[in-house]
Amino acid sequence: MDWNILWWVLAVVVVIAGLAGTIIPALPGVPLVFVGLLIVAWAGDFASVGWPTVGILAVLTLAGWLIDLVAGALGARYLGASKRSFWGATIGAVVGLFFGLPGIILGPFIGAVVGELSGGRTITQSGRAGLGAWIGMVVATAAKLAIAFLMIGIVVFQLGFAS
Repeated sequence: MDWNILWWVLAVVVVIAGLAGTIIPALPGVPLVFVGLLIVAWAGDFASVGWPTVGILAVLTLAGWLIDLVAGALGARYLGASKRSFWGATIGAVVGLFFGLPGIILGPFIGAVVGELSGGRTITQSGRAGLGAWIGMVVATAAKLAIAFLMIGIVVFQLGFAS
């Protein structure tokens, strides 16, 4: 049995899970993509994808993690949200997973609004905060997807599949 094939299959599965994780808040998307690509490098004995490339991928992973951490909060803060809005949006995103695509899209907004309302804010203030949290999460998701595909592109280029 060729173990190399199993490593490649594992790497592809982990990268796909990472891509899903860039959209699904419960999964660490970009870090999973990194782990999958690290498996690719390891399976090839770091010949095509060497340590300098792995270092670049690690920096991109850190950037993706920071974007995930900061973007939602910045979007909420920009439109006057409190910490309750941020946590409400996070909880709303997780609960929204159980309601499919509409839940994934609306969950963070509804969670942020409920979080602000629980703090005594008016419906207008809560709606603005919810919009800010939602915009922040959408921007973070788009940025994480871009970083994940950039990482995959770098490895594909290194492996020579692009030519």
